[in-house]
Amino acid sequence: MNKIIVEVGSTCTKVDKFDGKIIEKLEGKTIQFKKHYNEDKKLRESDIVELISSINDLKSISQEIYVCGTSIFRTLNYIEREEFLNRFKDETGYEFNIISQEKENELTVFGTTRFVKDKVCVFIGGGGSTEIAIYDNGIKESVNTKIGVIDVMQKFPDLAENFATTNLETVKNYIKEKLNLPKEKADILILAGGGHEKFARYSGIKYEKNTLYEDNASPIMMDIETRKSETERYYKAISLDEIKARVSDPDWWYATRAMSAFALVVAEEIGAKYIVPTDIAMAYGILNKGVNGK
Repeated sequence: MNKIIVEVGSTCTKVDKFDGKIIEKLEGKTIQFKKHYNEDKKLRESDIVELISSINDLKSISQEIYVCGTSIFRTLNYIEREEFLNRFKDETGYEFNIISQEKENELTVFGTTRFVKDKVCVFIGGGGSTEIAIYDNGIKESVNTKIGVIDVMQKFPDLAENFATTNLETVKNYIKEKLNLPKEKADILILAGGGHEKFARYSGIKYEKNTLYEDNASPIMMDIETRKSETERYYKAISLDEIKARVSDPDWWYATRAMSAFALVVAEEIGAKYIVPTDIAMAYGILNKGVNGK
């Protein structure tokens, strides 16, 4: 029996299918919940409709669906939250579980470190929140911040243009001023929360085979100097319009320059020598540890 896990963030909805042995990523949705919330001061009706429709569409794959929300959904006031939760249950038949930053961190770290033996840092970036953990046979340090890529895009909207006009260092400095960062260091930074491997493969930046550890869900990596130079190139010389023209989900690429800057800020702070971009989110942790949304 297939199980479907849906993680709804401020921008990206991630969908994983578990057949009892293997987790398979399915195509998710790009729904700009936080961007539109900031504009409307409430959840946008069209976003809610699109989310509910996408969940109902998944019933053709499985009736066993677990849906959870992060980031923007944590900030809803009581009345709006209850109205949304009740409507979601009425129109899909499923509960919508709002996950705390601490639980999101724990569940995602579990998935990224299943085969890791070295000390690593796990970065979980989203549209409206960031979670960072230092892992060494368990979580040794954890820091969370209620800031994400949509906050950066509001400050620097040109990052969504064909080429960025704001330079990378300016964006990094802005992020560093607002982001809570760990005190401990680690040679390896794992990028998690979804979409980082996808970004590396389709953006045109350089990467190589992951030789640090074996995990089918973490197949690629790059050294820090490569990542720095390739991020500069992504700002100045890689056409976002050309990428959008060849991918099936052009809206997803809206905040990728902002996310690239986040990754470098964390990498430089912890003294990382290598970066491992993954598409791992909470699915492994939810399947293995369970979650109650508290």
